[in-house]
Amino acid sequence: MTSEQPETRASDAERERVAERLREAVAEGRLDMDEFDERLGAALRARTHGELTPLVRDLPAPGTTADLVSGARSGTGAAVGAAGDAGWADRVGRGEPTSTGGFAFWSGFSRKGTWTVGRSFTGVVIQAGGEIDLREARFADRDVVIRCVAIMGGIDVVVPPGMHVQVNGFGFMGGFDQVGGGEVDPGAPRVVVTGFALMGGVGVKRKLREADRLRLKEERKRLKVEKKAERKQL
Repeated sequence: MTSEQPETRASDAERERVAERLREAVAEGRLDMDEFDERLGAALRARTHGELTPLVRDLPAPGTTADLVSGARSGTGAAVGAAGDAGWADRVGRGEPTSTGGFAFWSGFSRKGTWTVGRSFTGVVIQAGGEIDLREARFADRDVVIRCVAIMGGIDVVVPPGMHVQVNGFGFMGGFDQVGGGEVDPGAPRVVVTGFALMGGVGVKRKLREADRLRLKEERKRLKVEKKAERKQL
């Protein structure tokens, strides 16, 4: 994003990067809670890059909107240390793996929440289902390989916006699907999803963290009520 394109439509991932920078700023004492609430609401309502830019313009460099929402596209060093890296700094290279695999036969397994992922994780389902949710996870290493074997069953791998994901599994009467690409945060883990699906499937889905999704939902609901009230006053 550049200042010459202020009316370019903003994406959910871009709004979330700005929101993350605002959270960091209030934690550092750069914004008080009233300012934070006001700016966060504006970030979630923003439709264009021009509406996002003023929200972080007065925060310390390199915390500008251009760095936050387009640094991953430019690949420049200025993006390092912005929301892309800061959002992952406390989650990558932290701790020992809490789980290295999951198995389900006629049932299911789930890994989600604040668990720690190792360099490799293997999930196997036979006529069953599995869920590998990385949105709140910590990572022992920046490079992660997730091996999935789905036989007459399915495995869902859920990742947040900004994570680098490569899918190269093989399916026979089944398949490996990746939904949504998007921009990549410079400091995000690099995840490779591989394996085999027989009469089953493995899907990679990008979703906001639950707390951010609920916050966005509540903000949209509040805006809808405000617009309704404004129409009644006219």
